[in-house]
Amino acid sequence: MEFSISNTGYTIKLTANFINRDLNVAITGGDVPHIGTVTTYDKEREQKEVVRFPSHDGRFHKDDVLADRLLEKIKDGLPGNCVITTGVHVDYITTEQIHASFGMVDELGEKLKSWISIQDNFEDPIYHKKG
Repeated sequence: MEFSISNTGYTIKLTANFINRDLNVAITGGDVPHIGTVTTYDKEREQKEVVRFPSHDGRFHKDDVLADRLLEKIKDGLPGNCVITTGVHVDYITTEQIHASFGMVDELGEKLKSWISIQDNFEDPIYHKKG
């Protein structure tokens, strides 16, 4: 499944697919899409972890801010775990474009939430019996 939204001169794209009950999401866009951060969510323990990759000048990517917004919208409806890779880079980004990204991801999150709610083709694993 893929959604995209454009605002203030750039586009953010959200791609999502289920791996059985677990959701794999990529949020990319701008002039140089990349993987800046990886956010994982353990549904059972309700625990989030983030890995930020190095950026430039000793800094680290901050794309997880967008992943956090998305996760807040969808986590209650998730049937399993979730991994979100995020990387949006806009050359010479302005404050207006940064603020626009929040609303863009919120809108994409609503679309994703609706899509998640109609998914039900999941399999339960079978394990060996002891003894």
